[in-house]
Amino acid sequence: MPSEESRTARQARPAPGALLLCRAEPESVASAAQLLREHMLLAAAGAEWSVLVPEGRPWQEGVEPVDRVLTGWATALAVAHPWPVLALWWDADRAGFTLASGFRRPVGYVWLTNGTPAGEDEAMRTFTGRLGLDPVLDMQSLDELTRPDSAADARARMRGLIAVLTRAGVSLPPGLNPGESAESLHEAVHDQPHVRIEWSGWRDAFRAELDAVEGGRLGPWLPWAGGPKARALALAQVAAGLPLTAWGLRRRSGGWIVAGAVLLAHGALGLAYSAVRPLD
Repeated sequence: MPSEESRTARQARPAPGALLLCRAEPESVASAAQLLREHMLLAAAGAEWSVLVPEGRPWQEGVEPVDRVLTGWATALAVAHPWPVLALWWDADRAGFTLASGFRRPVGYVWLTNGTPAGEDEAMRTFTGRLGLDPVLDMQSLDELTRPDSAADARARMRGLIAVLTRAGVSLPPGLNPGESAESLHEAVHDQPHVRIEWSGWRDAFRAELDAVEGGRLGPWLPWAGGPKARALALAQVAAGLPLTAWGLRRRSGGWIVAGAVLLAHGALGLAYSAVRPLD
């Protein structure tokens, strides 16, 4: 049996946690987040940003690593909407981020728990460009996060990243601190104005998406919202979702299965919407 000392050491290790930052208003994010089929809390995180705080069941139950789950979720949200999604995650060994934007390959960076950089510098340059950050001031700050610093652990690196994001309009609610457990993050959001995202079935999720489109809240970017390329974009989502779902099933990756399923759902909804709302 493990000794009391080893049990204490495990308990002292940082608990996994994660946040999803979406560059969109909460009402736009709410309907999209339902398709992830996970219970989450949604709150405003700045003038043009929202934050999703997941319960964290996939990684708390040891089903899948937090970084893999969050990459799949971020990809699923980003490929179906015009706004980028930034996943911030951490566990006992590492911390990092993944930026997903459209159909482009996600980009990310990782730090070990002691703050040692374990990513590629090129990722930071790509990150800066895709978010439209200042190529001089912000890039200089991000460069510092890729250099060795014995006084900066993974939490400090994440705080430095968030400091850069504040110049892009991000303002996290109080208490949403990198390194905290999923339970602590949920408690912090409960004290702020928030929306609870709950999975209520595909029919209700589709209805919410259609209501959002009909209400004009998601704008003309979605493939089923009109335009000469609407049907082609919906077909492209279905075509991309099929192999992505199959790949996730082969690797038993819940995050990527969700990403593929969301693509398929959005594509199917786009085709259905085009059928009942023919283009002029």
